[in-house]
Amino acid sequence: MNFIYELIGVPLGYLMSLIYNIVPNYAIAIILFTLVTKLLLFPFNYKTQKNAARMQLLQPKLNKLQKSFANNPTRLQEEQNKLYQEEGVNPMGSCLPAFIQMFLLFGVIDVVYKPIKHVLRLSKSVRMAAVEKASELAMQFKDVNEGKAIASNNLRHELLTMEVFDKHPEEFRNIGESFSELLREFSENFTIFGANLGKTPTLHPETWDKEAIILCAIPFLAGLSQLLVSFYSMYHQKKTNTNPQAGGGCMTAMMLFSPVMSIWIGFGVPAGVGFYWIWSSVFSFLVSLGLNCYFTHDRIVVMNEKEKEKARIYAEKHPEKKTFMQKMLEQQAALENQNGGTSNSGEKMSRSEQNKANRNAINDARRRMAEKYGDIYDESYSDDEE
Repeated sequence: MNFIYELIGVPLGYLMSLIYNIVPNYAIAIILFTLVTKLLLFPFNYKTQKNAARMQLLQPKLNKLQKSFANNPTRLQEEQNKLYQEEGVNPMGSCLPAFIQMFLLFGVIDVVYKPIKHVLRLSKSVRMAAVEKASELAMQFKDVNEGKAIASNNLRHELLTMEVFDKHPEEFRNIGESFSELLREFSENFTIFGANLGKTPTLHPETWDKEAIILCAIPFLAGLSQLLVSFYSMYHQKKTNTNPQAGGGCMTAMMLFSPVMSIWIGFGVPAGVGFYWIWSSVFSFLVSLGLNCYFTHDRIVVMNEKEKEKARIYAEKHPEKKTFMQKMLEQQAALENQNGGTSNSGEKMSRSEQNKANRNAINDARRRMAEKYGDIYDESYSDDEE
C-alpha cells in the first residue's frame, strides 16, 4: 500500500512544492493544489458525465426492452448489449475514470500527510532521524500520540513529528540540514487563521480557544460540502431521470450517509486532510454543475449521433477488431452454450432436465478428451450413468 501512495505521491509532491514556493502559505497552497488536481482530472470527469448523459438518452429504449422481455432475462441482456453496440455506448465507460480518480487520491493523501518530504524536500535520513527523536519525546512526555511510539510506517508519522516539534523545538537542534530552522518557518505557515493543520480535530480539547474552534469546524465543513455535492447529485438525477429505478431510496440513504462519514473520519485525521476535502467537494460541485449545464439534451443528441457514426466507420475499417460490447455478446453466448441451467427461451429447467443437461455436458467433455488423446470413448459408460 505504501508503494501505491509513493508512486502517485512523488509527482504530486513536486507539484505541491512548486505551489508552496510560489505561495508560502500551506492553506492557500492546498486550495491551489486541489484546483490543479481537479483540472488534471477534468478530461476524465468530462468523459464520465458525457457517458452518463448518453446512457440517460438511451433510457427510454432500455425501458422499452425491459417491458418487452420482462420474463426473459437472458434475451433482455442480449438485446441491451445489442443496443449498446448499435449506439456505440459502453455502459462500463465510467469505471476507468472513476478508478483513475481513486488512484490519484492515494497520491493526494500522501502529499497532505507528508509535508516534510514533499514540501521541504528533506532527505530520507534526516526525516527518519527526526521521526526517531519525535518518537522518543512522545513516549517521554506523553503529550503526543497518546504517549506511544511513532512508527515510520505510520502514514501520519511526519505530521506527528511536526506536532512534537511544536511542543519541544529545542530537542531537534542536532538534526541535520537545518531541520529546526526549516521546520520552524514551515510550521508558522502550516496554519489556517492560526490553527495548526497538522493537528487532529477533537470535540474534547483541553481548552476551547480559537485554534480548537477552527479545528473542530473543519470536519463539519467537510461534511457540509459533501452534503452539497450529494444534494445536487440527487436533484440532478430526479430532474433527468423520469423513470426512477428500484432501489433509489437506498441510493439516497447512501448519499446522505457519506457526509456523516466525512465528519466522523474528519475527527480522526489531521485537519489538513479535512481542509483538502472541503475544497475538493467545492470544486467537484462546480465541475459537475458546469458539465451538467453544458450537456444539454440537444447537445447530447448531436454528440450521440456523431459517436454512433464514428463507431460505425471504425467497425467498417477494422472488421477484425471487436468492440467491448461485441466481446460481451460473444462471452455471453459462450456461457449460454456451456450452461445448461436455462433453456433458449430463458425459462428455468426442471431438476431432471438440469441433470440430463449436466450429464450431456460431461459426456461431451469426455468425448473431446478421448479424441484428443487417441483413446476410445465407450458410449455404454454414459448410458450406465442414466
